[in-house]
Amino acid sequence: MKISVLEPLGIPNQDLVDAIAGALEAAGIQDAEIVTHEDRAEDAESLIARSGDADAVVLSNIPYPAQVMEANPNLKYVCVAFTGFDHVDMEYCRSRGIQVSNCAGYSTSAVADLVFGLVISLLRNIPQCNEAVRAQGTKAGLVGPELEGKKFGIIGAGAIGLRVARIAQAFGCQVYAYSRTPKQVEGVSFVSLEELLSSCDIVSLHVPQNASTVGLINQERLALMKPSAILINTARGPIVDSDALAEALNSGKLAGAGIDVFEVEPPVAADHPLLTAKNVIATPHVGFATVQAFQKRAVIVANNLAGFFGGNPINLV
Repeated sequence: MKISVLEPLGIPNQDLVDAIAGALEAAGIQDAEIVTHEDRAEDAESLIARSGDADAVVLSNIPYPAQVMEANPNLKYVCVAFTGFDHVDMEYCRSRGIQVSNCAGYSTSAVADLVFGLVISLLRNIPQCNEAVRAQGTKAGLVGPELEGKKFGIIGAGAIGLRVARIAQAFGCQVYAYSRTPKQVEGVSFVSLEELLSSCDIVSLHVPQNASTVGLINQERLALMKPSAILINTARGPIVDSDALAEALNSGKLAGAGIDVFEVEPPVAADHPLLTAKNVIATPHVGFATVQAFQKRAVIVANNLAGFFGGNPINLV
């Protein structure tokens, strides 16, 4: 069998190969050919060449369309080394019986950490304070509020959303959540989307990207939020209407935004509306990316491959 890892996954390639080979061997599978690559490529021609005649491919968030998969009649399995999988042509996979797994859970702590990095940076004006000190300035005009006592709203109550909820509770926040499937979570009040948006001081997005969530935070829903509120998006860019959010920020209808995800993967065009809007802290889709998260992901990838080739696939989506 042949496994092609289409891009680097944040740890040395040899470490990844060793992890995969070790998991396969533990499952009684030997003599697998594991191919890795030293850089990332997203064009169809490169992906077709890298996929080659592999039985299984591993990729993170590279778009993986039918055009690429059609060129490899041997393909039986796609391991998405990422939580979301909307960038893979799932309809094609279903039609051809290609199984797909993801690596949900590897970045739960990493993303939640970044949420609070963005929240505290916005509330306490950390970037501006840094600039003030370097310009021989003071805290004048830069005194912000505490997290304690704030109403913290979470849209999407999956693993990441619930970890954010626990951290928010530790900060002394009143935690609210909206989910299509309300849950019983101690200390978390599940409310309607409209109530959450209109009452919370901080709103953090943690829903997957699909037909029902693209454009979820639009002009109408942004208008429900308090002028003093901040919005955090570490989920997927298209969940938010960027033009509407920029307008809300520039007109003072919203106090600030922390944005880790855009409609495209970074680099983001300099004229993107959120990069020129007021009170935005932007990061280059780094939420999932920590040393520990990449190590956790390698283990999940290895186990996914061992499960598939051993006849007991796991983490199927």
